[in-house]
Amino acid sequence: MMFAGCEPKENSTTTTSNTTTGEKTETVDPPKPVVSDATCYAQVNANDTVKMRLNISGSAVTGTLEYRLKEKDSNRGTISGTMNGETLLADYTFNSEGTSSVRQVAFLIKDGKATEGYGDMEEKNGKMVFKDPAKVAYGKGIVLSKVDCE
Repeated sequence: MMFAGCEPKENSTTTTSNTTTGEKTETVDPPKPVVSDATCYAQVNANDTVKMRLNISGSAVTGTLEYRLKEKDSNRGTISGTMNGETLLADYTFNSEGTSSVRQVAFLIKDGKATEGYGDMEEKNGKMVFKDPAKVAYGKGIVLSKVDCE
């Protein structure tokens, strides 16, 4: 699976001395819990798997996206884009069959769901983009549900 987790902070060690016996003892603090600021979404069924991990900072969004659809080539890659209200518009850079490609993706993120948007596309500057992002339609495609990040 391609979703990377955060690395836990290293344990800290404390050394104390017993003033009566002069013995030194060391205590190791337990590892701190991993804190993830990512939000993850997935759709998994018998035939298809789609997973998305988003890191949102203000309106800037980065993350990962993976498609494993029945009878289609699997692909996985990174996304980089912006949130405008509840709408994510991002460039999806991925590899499929040994070829690197870039295409725009759009998701409506609302009520714990990420609904993929669809619309007419065209090639511009080596990537597939929506002809008119304002005309992207939501609700007829893939719907991901919010899940715990792995």
